[in-house]
Amino acid sequence: MKRLSLYEPPMCCPTGLCGVSVDPELLRISTVLSNLKKNGIVVERYNLTSAPQEFVKNQEVNAILSSQGMNALPLTMVDGKIVMTKRYPTNAELSELLEIDQGVLAQESKPSARYKVTSHKGGPGLKGGCS
Repeated sequence: MKRLSLYEPPMCCPTGLCGVSVDPELLRISTVLSNLKKNGIVVERYNLTSAPQEFVKNQEVNAILSSQGMNALPLTMVDGKIVMTKRYPTNAELSELLEIDQGVLAQESKPSARYKVTSHKGGPGLKGGCS
């Protein structure tokens, strides 16, 4: 089974699904990651705000950030190898990278309290919450 790791830019909450406007791309990737986990695929998701030690600990990620800066995020790894930077993979790309049927990624799920809009004060450098 493949292992997917996402290294994301700083967000005020682990998924970025907070604040007054929710980024549809973050909602899509959160749903996809949830579906992958439900189907037994190992998924690791690291946010620079909540897990900075993971960015330091991974030598490849650390090297990319040192050379390209924050613009390299989000960064996607499959089985410990960097496969994409600067954007999230599409469902078709994830299907190919993980060698799984694309239908697994798009499974419908009932609305969850996890995705409700909440308000946060924000952390360092963040004003009024995520966007």
